[in-house]
Amino acid sequence: MTLMYGYAMIVISGALPLLLYRFLRGPSVPDRVVALEAVVALVVALLVLNAYFLDSSLYIDAALVLSIFGFISTVAIAKYLERGDLFAS
Repeated sequence: MTLMYGYAMIVISGALPLLLYRFLRGPSVPDRVVALEAVVALVVALLVLNAYFLDSSLYIDAALVLSIFGFISTVAIAKYLERGDLFAS
């Protein structure tokens, strides 16, 4: 079990720098938004892995809150990019 946990942590941790590079050097704003959403998804995956391995529900709560904030921020950025104003109806 710990071998699979270690492999999963290595793969996810190896993907994070690649996504952070895409976030910082992305050719366009939508590319950066997608990269940021992928970073949030990987961090949520790390939290869920830790929750399972350490048998702690605290990590699950943190993963849920982070995923909600990630979704809301992605929707807000998409709305801003589409309309140019965040609070326009």
